[in-house]
Amino acid sequence: MTKFLAGAGALAAAIAFAPISDAKADTLTLCWAAWDPANALVELSKDFTAQSGTEMKFEFVPWPNFADRMLNELNSGGKLCDLLIGDSQWIGGSAENGYYVKLNDFFDKEGIKMSDFAPATVYAYSTWPKGTPNYWALPAMGDANGWFYRKDWFENADLMAEYKTKYNRDLAPPKTWVELKETAEFFQGREIDGKKVYGAAIFTERASEGITMGATSALYPYGFKYENTPGKYDMEGAVNSADAVAGLEMYKAIYKCCTPPGYTDSYMGENLDAFKSGQVAMMMNWFAFMPGMAKDETVGSKTGFFVNPSAKVAASTLGGQGISVVANTDNMDGALAYIKWFAQPDVQKKWWSLGGYACHNAVLNDPGFKDSQPFAAQFLEAMGGVQDFWQEPSYAQLLQAMQKRMHDYVVADQGTAKEALDGLIQDWTAVFQEEGKL
Repeated sequence: MTKFLAGAGALAAAIAFAPISDAKADTLTLCWAAWDPANALVELSKDFTAQSGTEMKFEFVPWPNFADRMLNELNSGGKLCDLLIGDSQWIGGSAENGYYVKLNDFFDKEGIKMSDFAPATVYAYSTWPKGTPNYWALPAMGDANGWFYRKDWFENADLMAEYKTKYNRDLAPPKTWVELKETAEFFQGREIDGKKVYGAAIFTERASEGITMGATSALYPYGFKYENTPGKYDMEGAVNSADAVAGLEMYKAIYKCCTPPGYTDSYMGENLDAFKSGQVAMMMNWFAFMPGMAKDETVGSKTGFFVNPSAKVAASTLGGQGISVVANTDNMDGALAYIKWFAQPDVQKKWWSLGGYACHNAVLNDPGFKDSQPFAAQFLEAMGGVQDFWQEPSYAQLLQAMQKRMHDYVVADQGTAKEALDGLIQDWTAVFQEEGKL
């Protein structure tokens, strides 16, 4: 990655003196992934156009190509995007390479307070270095990996009785990974409504980020950590701890026992297809898809939702993104005006009502929030225990290494969980040594 030539001081000065309240750009282009929340944002942004007169254009890229497409755009100094809703892992590289505008002066000028947003989202989506009051994005789309289940199957009287006899507990959304495995085994290969069904759809995709996002959903609850000491890159005994090994072994066990045949390269879309077609009793997927699933004409009324199960701790894999101003924009004033508009509590409330996951406390702390959607309470619970992948500038190399190690062990059946995690430490150590961090 190469840095832009524009100095940070000059950029900050331009922001500080821009007449944001009166700013108007004829056209703004917002870039994001192509998925349900993006459609909700198009609808929401009609209000911005009505108020500002600025025409909004959108560049939405399918998830498998999103990172490559957008990071190439940033690296090349392209001018496609004025605003970018980029993954949390991009914050470090985009901040250090000058791709995003630092928003502190703008926030101060406009009275936008990060304390008005959920702390976990500010930490993950906005800050670099992590946890410092240096903001490169406004929290835009809260998200975590959660679970969908066939409520009608779980409430079937015959199945409930059989499950109770076998496990001496009620057939209900699993609260632990042990319960998840047992429940998936219970449904695996069973005939329901004249069709053979399977236990669970989980992430196994190799090319982008899928299996890492899936495996960490088991690793985090079992106690996996990236470092023993935050910021020290001391990975031995954290990445490959006995608890981490147990978590990875559990993920593989569920893959081997309880997924549909040939489920070797699945991510968001494949899981949605498997669930909607009635193949599986449970599906791992992002909260972002829950509004659409709840409204689905085929299975919406039959679908329930639950938080990622616990093991030693309650933890969920973080998804979601912040919205950033691209430093190379020719429409700086207009892009900042959009950020100011989007940060308003009333806009955030409408964002939630349309199917976006607002991060503003005015939405999340509303007394009626938990009852506003069938997944709202679970979302709050999940966001209270989210953990994220490395947000280092070298995150892409770190992610590629984990994708390979996880897929080789879980899907290709190579080696042991301990060997996979030991190898991952070797891979990551080489990356950090090359960067001079070790």
